[in-house]
Amino acid sequence: MESNAARPIREPRLKRVLGLWDLIYYGIILISPIAAVPMFGEAQVLSRGHAVTTLLASMVAMTATAVSFGRMATVYPSAGSVYTYVSKGFNPHVGFILGWAMFLEFLFQPMQNSLYAALTIQRLLPRVPLPLLSAVAVGFMTLLCWMGIRTTARTNQILLAFMSLVMAAFLFEAVRYIFVHQHWQGLVSLQPMYDARTFSVRAIAAGTALAATTYIGFDGVSILAEEVHDPRRNVLLATVLVCIFTGLFAGLQVYLAQRVWPDYRTLSNPETAFMDVAQVVGGYRLFAAFGIVLLVSSLACGLAGHLGAVRLLYGMGRDNVLPRKPFGYLDPRRGNPTFNVAIVGVLAYIGTLTLGWERAVEMLNFGALMAFMAVNAVALKYFGFGRDPLHKLNVFLDIVSPALGFLFCLAIFLGLQSSTLVAGGIWLAVGGVYVLLKTRGVRPIEIDFSES
Repeated sequence: MESNAARPIREPRLKRVLGLWDLIYYGIILISPIAAVPMFGEAQVLSRGHAVTTLLASMVAMTATAVSFGRMATVYPSAGSVYTYVSKGFNPHVGFILGWAMFLEFLFQPMQNSLYAALTIQRLLPRVPLPLLSAVAVGFMTLLCWMGIRTTARTNQILLAFMSLVMAAFLFEAVRYIFVHQHWQGLVSLQPMYDARTFSVRAIAAGTALAATTYIGFDGVSILAEEVHDPRRNVLLATVLVCIFTGLFAGLQVYLAQRVWPDYRTLSNPETAFMDVAQVVGGYRLFAAFGIVLLVSSLACGLAGHLGAVRLLYGMGRDNVLPRKPFGYLDPRRGNPTFNVAIVGVLAYIGTLTLGWERAVEMLNFGALMAFMAVNAVALKYFGFGRDPLHKLNVFLDIVSPALGFLFCLAIFLGLQSSTLVAGGIWLAVGGVYVLLKTRGVRPIEIDFSES
């Protein structure tokens, strides 16, 4: 009889327990059902009154990119996401530059959300100085990261339910308000999509670059690829459906907001303009409810970005890509990279003091769009021009879709302000010089995310 000692020990593995609707639900939580609310006023100003058009245009780009993410997740279902796809599909050096750009995205997410949380609180408590409110917001996120707290599934469900309830109240009150003041012709109008008096292709491009932030987070669905039934089908479907749902639902919110407040030139506070629209249709109670929802949502999204930046720095530090002592350090008691938590917190707070909300969003978009373009390029190379003899070429899915995704993201990318492109280019150049000095241009850099 075989002894227990002789039996091979099975390594624990993730179980495939999630279905398609589990992934869709998770993706909606990641993006947030009110994702379009913070960018409404700024998108209106940048696009000269065409915020709905910018949302729908960015939806096309993000949906095509979602297809590439979903397909690449089935090829490399491991941690590291974009970095892994690029390193394996192209080159580790290129992967490092993408990791460098990803850090820019992760770093500016807590900056942007901290600043927006501070602006939201200031609308409710106008006498409190903005630097103090920013310090409280950044400090709250940093403290949670320091303690290693993770948002539980139950908390996410409660938050999603609360946001959905407030948004449902807004939709009802907005429809009622428009019907009372403008009747049926007010509810059905092409003006939010096209207004000949203010239409400008350049303005649409600038607004679309900002509207793309609405969809950031859909790529998180691919992280669950190892826990999904039939990942080849469900991850792809979920990422695409989450993008489409987000675009259509956000488009409805913004459409009604535009019909309530059609003249973008009269927005006194573009950063929190949706709160003013809510006050018009639902009074101070709805105004205050949106303030609370935006505050909680901003802090939650900022915390996710803070954790992402910390995780990326730790992965680079542990593998000695960045100096190992500070960046690869783990607190022995908490098992948490506390130095990185503090570094990201300090940088985020400096950003809230030196950058406006719109500029922080643009820098975030720079990193995100770089990553999205890279994934589309990798998908095009792997599926469209790969050498796998078992893969039957599908021209639309393998070539047209990733090519369109890349070109759409490129168009949005080029719509960023020139100062943003210059700043982002300098950041990438610094990363390129660093990697050349680190490796002398020969040794490939490998970052292992499996334990970060």
